[in-house]
Amino acid sequence: MIMRNLNQGKIPLYIIATLLFGVKTYIVYRFMFHIDLENSMQELILFINPFVSAFLIFALAVWFKKHSRQMKFLRYTALIGTLIVFANLVFYRSFTDFITIPQLFQASNAADLGTSILTLIKPYDVLLFADVIIIWYLSKKKQKVMITDYPRSGKVFALAMSFVLLAGNFFLAEMERPQLFTRAFDREYLVKNIGLFNYHAYDIVINTKAKTQKVFADGNELPEIQDYIDDQVRSSEQSELFGVAEDKNIIFISAESIQSFVINNNVNGQEITPFLNSLTEDEDTYYFENFYHQTEQGKTSDSEFLVENSLYPLSRGAVFFTQGQNKFNAMPEILKEKDYYSAVFHANNKSFWNRDQMYESLNFDHFYGEEAYEVNDTNSIGWGLKDKPFFEQSIKYLQTLEQPFYSKLITLTNHFPFELDEEDKSIEPYDSNSNTLNNFFPTVRYMDEAIEQFFNQLKDAGLYKDSIIVIMGDHYGISQNHNKAMSMYLNKEEITPYDHVQLQRVPFFVHIPGHGDGEVKSKVSGQIDVKPTLLHMAGIKTDQDIYFGNDLFHDDRKGYIALRNGDFISDEYISTRGICYDRQTGEPIEVDEEEDQSDSNTALKNACDPITEKVEKELGYSDDLIYGDLFRFVDFDKLNK
Repeated sequence: MIMRNLNQGKIPLYIIATLLFGVKTYIVYRFMFHIDLENSMQELILFINPFVSAFLIFALAVWFKKHSRQMKFLRYTALIGTLIVFANLVFYRSFTDFITIPQLFQASNAADLGTSILTLIKPYDVLLFADVIIIWYLSKKKQKVMITDYPRSGKVFALAMSFVLLAGNFFLAEMERPQLFTRAFDREYLVKNIGLFNYHAYDIVINTKAKTQKVFADGNELPEIQDYIDDQVRSSEQSELFGVAEDKNIIFISAESIQSFVINNNVNGQEITPFLNSLTEDEDTYYFENFYHQTEQGKTSDSEFLVENSLYPLSRGAVFFTQGQNKFNAMPEILKEKDYYSAVFHANNKSFWNRDQMYESLNFDHFYGEEAYEVNDTNSIGWGLKDKPFFEQSIKYLQTLEQPFYSKLITLTNHFPFELDEEDKSIEPYDSNSNTLNNFFPTVRYMDEAIEQFFNQLKDAGLYKDSIIVIMGDHYGISQNHNKAMSMYLNKEEITPYDHVQLQRVPFFVHIPGHGDGEVKSKVSGQIDVKPTLLHMAGIKTDQDIYFGNDLFHDDRKGYIALRNGDFISDEYISTRGICYDRQTGEPIEVDEEEDQSDSNTALKNACDPITEKVEKELGYSDDLIYGDLFRFVDFDKLNK
């Protein structure tokens, strides 16, 4: 028996492996992942779960009859487990998130990451493999000492102990986070409560379930979704700008990784974005200062999906990869009602984010990819063609498009790790402990100059007056991993969860040459709103469409913006990490304990709960539409007649 071996002073190798691997994983959790711990129970669960997961896996060694297979299993399990931890760590350093199964199918993107990945690997990462070396040594060189014969009772004991530990972990997790698995929008909560490896097992189950959803979908799900949209989302009003862009070109600039905190702000005494700053005061421009990105793991591709469909991205992976062959009712297709030609301009290879297939599903007429541009060592850096030559080379294609056209131009230069040649720097980097934040400012400034140059090029090409120009930040550029430097720049003691949500604001401009009524709009808005806004500006009604956004230019709105992890921003509140904040003051709203403990069935935990319920329903409906490919059951052409 196992206990007998312990009494004899002989510790089974799988116990040693469990302890070593558990300690290592806990150190990674505690000091390398930036996991927020709010109380002692969360501290306890975070400490326990790596040992529970390790014991569950390594204890399987007792079922191998041959000693050599026992040793081999322990060796390779330790190695594979460490590689999983390491991969998640590198991924986390970039995205402050954990890998999902759908992202493994996005491996084709890895070839384009280049220096980005190398920047994320640290020399001390080699220490993660220390326990692997120890286990390898003991199982090879000290095999005779380590070999243990396990009687049936010992095997049963190990199995029973595995389930007891797992059940205990899940019990504590459910106490700390009720409905953890049914409300699992936030992967950090899962890893914090059940551990990285149990999270990956859960992710496999969820992915399998999602894959089967399309097979069993039959369209019966649609009436409930349509009723919700009619009741909670769609407005019968026409906005004040309905038809203002009719027969005009729509030129959409997707500005890489820019966040709103740089607008009308300085670094080293210099303006970061002088041109975009000037647009906030331009009489022909509407600037939305409380506009939030809503992307998840698909980043830029998620922002594209939001803009074209007014549907939410998936919580795991990228729609562009996992549902690239779905049927959609996207903006390019709807704009054809007004004889718009549509094109995308992006100086990257067509397979990145599966764009070549997805753009076909979205019904774009043409994609000008990397092959359409002259790219060399002089005019490229980091992820590819610099923004200034990108816009310069794009003008000749824009001039050939049949008008009116809808064109989307996706920039590249302001992308992690924010590299820029010295001759292209107009301002000096910031000085902090984060090179990422330091270098962010010069690349943002370069993009600002490139956009200003593009405005002038449009004027020279004769396209400016007959176009509206939209500029939108696609997603954040500075992750939570740089909170210390960010707090220094913003002159804050720390970046709170409330601050983090506010940092998800990205610039959104609608520039209408000759309009004269532009202003700064303060209403809460997001990328989900872009599709209905632009369609209405083009004079297209959306009565029969299925979408979750609102026209930004009318007041009959939902009053909140949902983030993909279940957080939200409303006119009055910000909800994040289970805390309800006053949006204006940033102060947490205390729970009314007396009301909470009353016998009333309508008692609420906090002021955010009613919107939280709507957010969860909305995200769920959007997932149903995507995973079930439900648009294939809708004849939009017939509905619009």
